[in-house]
Amino acid sequence: MRTKLVAGNWKMNLTPTEAAAAVEAFIKLVDARENVDVILCPSYVSLPKVRELIRNTHVKLGAQDVFWEESGAFTGRVSASMLGDLGVSHCIVGHSESRGRFGKMETDASLAPYFAETDHTVNLKIRRLLFHAINPILCVGETLAERETGKTEEVIAGQLRGGLDGIDPAELYFLVVAYEPVWAIGTGQTCAAPEADRVCGFIRDTIAGMMGTDVAEHTRILYGGSVKAANSAELFQQPNIDGGLVGGASIDPGEFSRIVFSA
Repeated sequence: MRTKLVAGNWKMNLTPTEAAAAVEAFIKLVDARENVDVILCPSYVSLPKVRELIRNTHVKLGAQDVFWEESGAFTGRVSASMLGDLGVSHCIVGHSESRGRFGKMETDASLAPYFAETDHTVNLKIRRLLFHAINPILCVGETLAERETGKTEEVIAGQLRGGLDGIDPAELYFLVVAYEPVWAIGTGQTCAAPEADRVCGFIRDTIAGMMGTDVAEHTRILYGGSVKAANSAELFQQPNIDGGLVGGASIDPGEFSRIVFSA
């Protein structure tokens, strides 16, 4: 049986000082819940402080993104080797916000092309993470327009094929995939639990067709998109949902701890 996993994506929130206070409060609340895997994904600048505070706990350290080159003249980028040196065990790749696909746009919409992630760059990032033994959390999901035109499965299958293209299945036993319908991210809307489960089942079937049933059965598939304590239990009880990738609710220690306990 796959162990439940709950990951908190803090996005561009919390200074290192604020992060320290949040982690200290959160650890006190979930210290006894070791039967659920928990990952905190703070901003780059808070990684060292969070690592220090979770050192002797069961909570793991995650990053929100990575660059695909090992080193070089890439101002502002962070490599997998840098993340590995900080003790990062997991890294989010292909998040819809990195792809310029926003459920709720919080900046000028004309700037969306600045967020230019593609399936090809996702693939490069996954390869680099695997080289450094960091587990990728691959995000997939459709926009509202794609859902309304019946393209949910087509879009998600394309993202999976593009992101995992050419990678040896033997390297993917610790792969995590997060289904995040773009229209539910930051909007307060949540995909109904049975429908979220159906799509997660489709993801598992697609991975089985690409990489074999063994890899598919090992892959933990998370749901993300306005996950909160009030809806997490129903979502996590679904047979194809192995936990959650939690956004805004993860920066509230009390709320996030209740989500972890619901798993």
